[in-house]
Amino acid sequence: MATASPSSALRDPGAALSDLLRTAPAVVDLAERFHAAGQTLALVGGPVRDAVLGRPCNDWDLTTSAHPDDVDALLSGWADATWDVGRDYGTIAARKGDLHIEITTYRDEQYDPASRKPQVKYGTSLDGDLSRRDFTVNAMAYDLATGTFVDPFGGLADLEVQVLRTPVAATQSFDDDPLRMMRAARFVSQLGFTAVQEVVDAMRAMAERITIVSAERVRDELDKTLLGRHPRAGLTLLVDTGIAAYVLPELPALRLERDEHHRHKDVYDHSLTVLEQAIALEERLPGKGPDLIIRLAALLHDIGKPRTRRFLEDGTVTFHHHDAVGAKLTRKRLRALRYSNDVVDDVSTLVELHLRFHGYGTGEWTDSAVRRYVRDAGDQLDRLHVLTRADSTTRNRRKAERLQRTYDDLEARIAALAEAEELDRMRPDLDGNQIMEILGVGPGKQVGEAYRFLLDLRLDRGPLGEESAREALLAWWAARDADA
Repeated sequence: MATASPSSALRDPGAALSDLLRTAPAVVDLAERFHAAGQTLALVGGPVRDAVLGRPCNDWDLTTSAHPDDVDALLSGWADATWDVGRDYGTIAARKGDLHIEITTYRDEQYDPASRKPQVKYGTSLDGDLSRRDFTVNAMAYDLATGTFVDPFGGLADLEVQVLRTPVAATQSFDDDPLRMMRAARFVSQLGFTAVQEVVDAMRAMAERITIVSAERVRDELDKTLLGRHPRAGLTLLVDTGIAAYVLPELPALRLERDEHHRHKDVYDHSLTVLEQAIALEERLPGKGPDLIIRLAALLHDIGKPRTRRFLEDGTVTFHHHDAVGAKLTRKRLRALRYSNDVVDDVSTLVELHLRFHGYGTGEWTDSAVRRYVRDAGDQLDRLHVLTRADSTTRNRRKAERLQRTYDDLEARIAALAEAEELDRMRPDLDGNQIMEILGVGPGKQVGEAYRFLLDLRLDRGPLGEESAREALLAWWAARDADA
């Protein structure tokens, strides 16, 4: 397996951590309280790793010899607030000013093979606590009392060559906590590191163990993988080891066998390329930064293709209605992963609409069709622009340029109509109260039908004004009564 090239950007651990602590003197004060009480306190895991890498510190994770009740006592009078985030697992959180920390008692855990929840047994040493960490690069610590950098498993050397290795045998580590297999993909994505062969082999051999992990925990790790700087590498690790077959089976299912005439693209590779191209276009979105919705939509936009693939007599391959089928599959998978209703709706909408642009041709859409495109996209219009542009992976330069010019034209038409007609607030010319007053009816189904009629009229003809809308409504109502 390929090994990442060595890094020359690592900082000296002692200097890096001293600099970090100067930004949070309250942590030094807290360490002195623990030391005076005969307890140890050490910065551990991600903050240590990130300081050495020169990355910003977003978490203050600490480990201690003190048990939770003693931690509570030592925090009393120092912290502005404390709360339990996992007392059963030995973790207490605290806040002092803007500083948020989590302190966990040394642990020496035993796991039930049928569950990833450990039977917590408090440990007696820092080295023992570090041995239960997921990877060596997260199994480094900094003793705050002595200013000593602690690295019993060679994490610094692994940081230097940018690899992920477990402190103990990978099979033991993943058997103890299968979620660590998902974390491997996450760190490949976030850090750009490479998993060593032992880790890859263990993930492949133990892939089914991931099924004992809750959907919520799997989802959280998947999100972090997608939002990393190298999501393609992390997702590829999940697919190649078989983990994805259990947590996101629609992704490896995209590895369709090519037809003998090679008349369709590699859908799996295409989807990952669309993901990368969507990421490159995220600066077009209001948030400018990593966007979970567009990344999920880009990854899943073609998952309807395996279900809809058909071979015609001439060898042509078709995927008719894969957009609609894909939207249903997307909704089902995201619900299984316990995503919020908003995320499910937004991603499914984008998957369902990702082909709509291809009906635009060379600009044949009427203004009515453009309005409907905007209406159907709703608040996902900016993301739909990005997804549609990213979905062009043709190697034919002229074709690619033509598609981009055509979408430029569509966006320009949308912008022109939006300025003239306020498309982002597209509503009928009459509201529900006006409809009831004009028709002489109360709230009910009839008002909804009338509202939809007026909205369709607005889409077809643009703004009418209240008087013209009133005349059209009355004509529709009279025709409706005549047909009854």
